[in-house]
Amino acid sequence: MSAESLQAWVLNLPQGKFYFYLLIGIVASVAGFVFAFIFFRRARIIEDTPTSKIRSAAQGYVELAGRGELMEGEPIIAPLTTTPCTWYRYKVEKINDRHSRVVASGSSDELFVLVGSTGRCVIDPEGATVACKTKKMWYEFSYPSQRNSHKSGSFLGRLSGRYRYTEERMHPGESLYAIGMFMSVGGGAESFNTDAEVRDVLALWKKNPAALLKHFDANGDGELDVQEWEAVRKAAYQRVRREQSKRSVEPPTHIMKKPQHDNRPYLLSVYPQHELIKRYKLKAGGCLAGFFVAGSAAVWMATVRLV
Repeated sequence: MSAESLQAWVLNLPQGKFYFYLLIGIVASVAGFVFAFIFFRRARIIEDTPTSKIRSAAQGYVELAGRGELMEGEPIIAPLTTTPCTWYRYKVEKINDRHSRVVASGSSDELFVLVGSTGRCVIDPEGATVACKTKKMWYEFSYPSQRNSHKSGSFLGRLSGRYRYTEERMHPGESLYAIGMFMSVGGGAESFNTDAEVRDVLALWKKNPAALLKHFDANGDGELDVQEWEAVRKAAYQRVRREQSKRSVEPPTHIMKKPQHDNRPYLLSVYPQHELIKRYKLKAGGCLAGFFVAGSAAVWMATVRLV
């Protein structure tokens, strides 16, 4: 289409449609700029944050690399394919003639671990931006799924299936890159609140008054006087200190989660650092191009019609 034809098309648009298309151009331009900034910022943060070893990582915002593994206990099972994994995200859409509607969606928030060369770190995926390699999509006529197969549907199924199933997963043993808020709890890293722990022990003991009388009612009058209550508090204090001594020599548990008071990103990825940086820069470049194209189109439309 020539420039003259485009100009004539803009001039002949009904006023409502003209402003609608103009608004689309402006919104697309602003969105392109915002997302370009977000993606460039993520790439820069990844570049500027050195990879830490779990054993010697500082408390705070750090970058780790290793492999993802399941924790002991119940496995994490992807809901659509019943596949064991470390993380999943799924979506089921009902496909209509003109649009689709999401009927079910979700992502896992179960803990798993990143295993590095110097230790293990528990990963809390809640709030993370996740980049994974495994993505399955198939089509069916019904919801919930009536078949066990989770292979992609045939060409005919894509044309006639009324429900589209999509599932993304990370698996045990896959490489895992993580950048987020790192903290160590328990062991030598634990800060003890002795008074609070003593109060908790006393509250627990008070729920069994018969046992308290049996062990601390020295004069056998069926009540605990001031001196006997002092003995109870001393015993609770000694018990708490013994337990704290045991916990202090245990190895700490390392945890990574989303920063709570920080706008830096929380990212989990099966792609290595250099590839993740490349992906974010490509996305940023595409968004920046969209910003210029959509912005130029909006300015040109406004100039042709309004100036």
